[in-house]
Amino acid sequence: MLSDWLDLTLDGNASARLSGHLASGSYHCHGPGILELLPDSGPIEAPACVISAGIHGNETAPIELVGELLARLEAGQLSLGAPLLILLGNIPAIRRSQRFIGTNLNRLFQRDLSDAGDEPERARTLMASVDAFYQRHAGRPRLHYDLHTAIRDSRYPRFVVEPFADATTEHAQWQWLAAADMQAVLHQHQHSWTFSHYSKHYHGAQAFTLELGRVAPFGANDMAALRPLRTMLEALLEGREPLRSDPRDMAFFRVEQELMRHADDFCLCFADDVANFTEFTPGTRLARDAVAGDCVVGEHPLAVVFPNAEVELGARAALLVKASEAPPGDTASQKIRATTQP
Repeated sequence: MLSDWLDLTLDGNASARLSGHLASGSYHCHGPGILELLPDSGPIEAPACVISAGIHGNETAPIELVGELLARLEAGQLSLGAPLLILLGNIPAIRRSQRFIGTNLNRLFQRDLSDAGDEPERARTLMASVDAFYQRHAGRPRLHYDLHTAIRDSRYPRFVVEPFADATTEHAQWQWLAAADMQAVLHQHQHSWTFSHYSKHYHGAQAFTLELGRVAPFGANDMAALRPLRTMLEALLEGREPLRSDPRDMAFFRVEQELMRHADDFCLCFADDVANFTEFTPGTRLARDAVAGDCVVGEHPLAVVFPNAEVELGARAALLVKASEAPPGDTASQKIRATTQP
C-alpha cells in the first residue's frame, strides 16, 4: 500500500486503508496526505523527522523522491528505525499541476492565521499534524525538511534555505547537507512563515527548505541528481546518522532585503530567464513599482533569488542576497569526507 499511497492520495482514495504493518514497523494515515511511519524498534536518540513535499502543486521532483523512499521501504530495501511524518501539501494544486489554487500555501504557516479558504485551512491542518507528531515523540530531536523545486534555473540548482528563528542550526546539519550534494545555503534574515520556518520557530526543530532543481512535470525530473539527498533521508528513516562532508563545499549567502510588490504595474527590470543567484552591480535598477518606487542596487553588489513579478500585491517578489562565510565549526569534524552511496 505504501508504494501506492501518493497515487491513492491524489485520486482521493487515501482513506481506503488507514493503517497497516511493515516488516520493521507500521504506518498510519491521519488524513489526506498525512502519513506517519512508526518503527518497531530503533535507537531512542534517533530524530523524529518531518518530510514535506507538494506545498506548491507544480513541484513534482520532491513528490517523486518521497515515492522512491516509500517504495524502497515497502520492498524491504530499507528498515524503519525512527518515527517519520510524510506530508503532501497542496493536494488540489498537485492534481492540477498548479503552484497554488487561491493563494501561496507557503506563506501561511502562522499559528494566529485567521484567513479563510482552502489553502489557509490546509495550512492549519498541516500545522496541527506537525504539532501532534512532535508531541507524540517528545524527547527526541526534531527535524523537518520541506522539499521544493524552483520556478527558474539557478547557479546552484540544489540549495538550502535556512529559516530565521531563535533556534541555532547544529553544525552536523551543514555536514549532512554538504554530503547530500546541496550546493548552496541561503540564510533568511527575518520571519517568513514558510512551513520549515514553522517547525523551527514554534518547535525549535532543525528545519530547512530544500530547493531541488527546477520545476518539471512528473517523469521529467533528474532523479539521479537527488540520489545523495535520498541517501541522507534513508539514513534518517533507518535511525542512522547520515554521511558527513565539509560544509565549505557549499556556497553561503545571507538575505539583505526583500523586494515586495506594492503596485499593479510592478515589473522586474531583468529578463524572465535570469537564474537564481545572478549578481547585479551597484546602480542597477532591479524593479519598478508605482507605489514603492524603483529598487536600485546600492553600494554593494546583490544577487537575486526567487524573482517572480506575478506574486500577489503585498507579497515578496524577490530576495536580494549577498555572499557570506560558512558557519564556524569543529575543524576536525569539517575534514570528514564522505562518498555517497549509489
